[in-house]
Amino acid sequence: MQKYIFFVFLQPLINEIMDKKERILFIINPISGVGKQKKAELAIEETLDKERFSFDIAYTKYAHHATAMCLRVALRKNYDIVAIVGGDGSINDCVRGLENTDIKLAIIPAGSGNGLARTLKIPLNINQAIQAINHNKSIYIDTITLNDTICASIAGIGFDALVAKEFAKTKTRGFNTYFQIIASRYPFYKPKYYVLEIDGTPLETEALFICFANSNQFGYNTIIAPSASLTDGYIDVICVRKIPITLLPFVANLLFTKMFDHSIYVKTYKAKQVRILSQTVTGINIDGEYSEIEGNINLTIKEKTLHIIIP
Repeated sequence: MQKYIFFVFLQPLINEIMDKKERILFIINPISGVGKQKKAELAIEETLDKERFSFDIAYTKYAHHATAMCLRVALRKNYDIVAIVGGDGSINDCVRGLENTDIKLAIIPAGSGNGLARTLKIPLNINQAIQAINHNKSIYIDTITLNDTICASIAGIGFDALVAKEFAKTKTRGFNTYFQIIASRYPFYKPKYYVLEIDGTPLETEALFICFANSNQFGYNTIIAPSASLTDGYIDVICVRKIPITLLPFVANLLFTKMFDHSIYVKTYKAKQVRILSQTVTGINIDGEYSEIEGNINLTIKEKTLHIIIP
């Protein structure tokens, strides 16, 4: 009799625990996801496992709105997962709000290059990306701090930053737009002289661009850092000299065969900390978004700071 009463007393609590669903906040960037907003909404309704998850949908309305939503909404209202429908820039905004928390970040790729999603092998198909959320498999990955900001995937100075700056001005997106910018600017771009410290060791070099990689690629499966890993606790530093135009197609092909670091025009380093010494303003590409930083730039790897869903 006592056991029966004890069971009856605990049953509501047991039911509540068994019925508890993980809460997801879907954040949709209508700009990076042009044409995909309705597809995402439909895919969420069709594919998300409603027995395991409850959800809300919110839309970004201005630059870095996703950061504010992660800080003000996801954390305060105890969401378990934030799912971003957008590109690397939108992902970066979410990372700023979710870093060093246990809230899981899910990616539904809707950008141009989708570099971080491709590195993590997240499907570019919206329904398949939501299926990955249903499986709810997750890991912790590293992030990079740059002075007072964050990089989840890849950052770059020099020609890389120029391309990001020009891309931001265009009304069209996609690989063809990137290619047109590179083709028009590359012949006339003069490499710059850089002074860096890599884990305290000075490095002076003339370079077309220098990348600081957490993930292995820019996007579109262009593998700039074949040995980079999101979980190894290192920044891959890739210094690239200007390649003669006659050799450019052959060297560029190495980006798609995971052999770019084999080129004589490329030097790679692994570091915990990097300092870019500068007395002026430096243009920098951070996760596909152009920015400018005045003075020295300090980059530091932060290990296992982002909880993220993978297939």
